[in-house]
Amino acid sequence: MRIVSLLPSATETLFAIGAGSELVGVTHECDYPPEAAGLPRLTASALPFGTSSAAIDRHVRRALHAGSSLYTLDAELLEQLKPDLIVTQELCEVCAVSYAVVDRAARRLTSDPRIVSLEPSSLEDVYANILGLGELTHRQEKARELVSALRRRTAAVRDSTANASTPRVLVLEWTDPPMGAGHWTPGLVELAGGTPILAAPGANSRRLSWDEISAADPDVIIVAPCGYGLGKTHEAVGELRAVPQWTALRAVREGRVYPVDGNAYVNRPGPRLIDTIEIFASILHPEAA
Repeated sequence: MRIVSLLPSATETLFAIGAGSELVGVTHECDYPPEAAGLPRLTASALPFGTSSAAIDRHVRRALHAGSSLYTLDAELLEQLKPDLIVTQELCEVCAVSYAVVDRAARRLTSDPRIVSLEPSSLEDVYANILGLGELTHRQEKARELVSALRRRTAAVRDSTANASTPRVLVLEWTDPPMGAGHWTPGLVELAGGTPILAAPGANSRRLSWDEISAADPDVIIVAPCGYGLGKTHEAVGELRAVPQWTALRAVREGRVYPVDGNAYVNRPGPRLIDTIEIFASILHPEAA
């Protein structure tokens, strides 16, 4: 089978179940595992680089309002790769190349590939996607073993924090404007022994007002902007120092703000979400680590 993955989380999953050798093309964001770096890249970003969180947000909103894609897809390279299977998504036009762009390109291919769209909104959905990719690639046993191992790790975290307090946790998926975490992330906070606040379980992350955040006054704030690595996340936290409502928050004053690599751990619905639970638990309950 010749597989094209247009989703970093799918690339990670395919390698994790032993199907990485069948990948023939990935996205420009597929950077894990390291073996993915050597594969042909089919996409590129139209987002501005080196600008503030607010400038990126304005660019995204203008592009979506105009009906423009935030990513380009190399249709000529896609034809050359002759995939049998294309793995993509319809969940978010901001996070990856849109399904409409993929579908238009696939209709022109001579190889007539199967297109599979992954739409996880919870950790259980992620497990189901792993098993589904196992079926598609004839790696059912490896997929079942992986899900079982991930469940055991999750249970170990839950057991270690069972008798601990449950701090009220705000996870920011963007900082300017502030956006509360959605989809699978609130569930990860719960599994790590926290209580998610200003969150949107199973739904898109939502824009928050500083008045809302001030009124909620969370115990802990985890900052994990979508698509940001740790360095860029630290920059985003630095930008927040100019916001009076931010500096007045109890968690900020008491040093309970934690930047996390959202690109690697929080925003990709793949096997490393269990790493995320473990990271969150070490933040919320260091005594149990």
